[in-house]
Amino acid sequence: MKELFVINAQYNQEANKAILSILNGLSNAEREQERGSYYKSLSGLVTHILGGNTFLLGMFKDAVAHNDAALKALAALQTVSVPEGSLSEAQWKQLGADIETVDKAYINFTKALTDADLKAPVKINWYKGNPDSVPVFFLLTQLAAHGTHHRGQVSQILDELKIDNDYSGVSVAFLPK
Repeated sequence: MKELFVINAQYNQEANKAILSILNGLSNAEREQERGSYYKSLSGLVTHILGGNTFLLGMFKDAVAHNDAALKALAALQTVSVPEGSLSEAQWKQLGADIETVDKAYINFTKALTDADLKAPVKINWYKGNPDSVPVFFLLTQLAAHGTHHRGQVSQILDELKIDNDYSGVSVAFLPK
């Protein structure tokens, strides 16, 4: 079961690199332009992806408190800052570096998990309190779905701009050897 979450984390990293590669080719004004999405601009969407990944990964600390390798992976999140509002060129570059940090932490975290960790409860305050916790594997599934959903929004905007993009496939290179 753990291998699936490692693959999801590796795909997340690959897809984020592909998006950043494309968006780095745009001007800051093009990334900041209102695009009609809930998060307004392309940089707003990418900032939200970073924020969502950072938030969700941060929720696992108590569930894996006994797993030193998992905690070490999550400790990397402490260096990440999620910006608010419009981004300058320098903030955009920092956003890219922070995404790389979070993506590595995500991969290292999933690799460090045990089968018991995957079943450990994570306290949440969603679903109107029912349930009050979900297993780590459920929240990891939410993490993968969240990133995929928002990268799909980025893809739609890029399609409208007639900018080639394709980060929808999971590479066979991620298969365990």
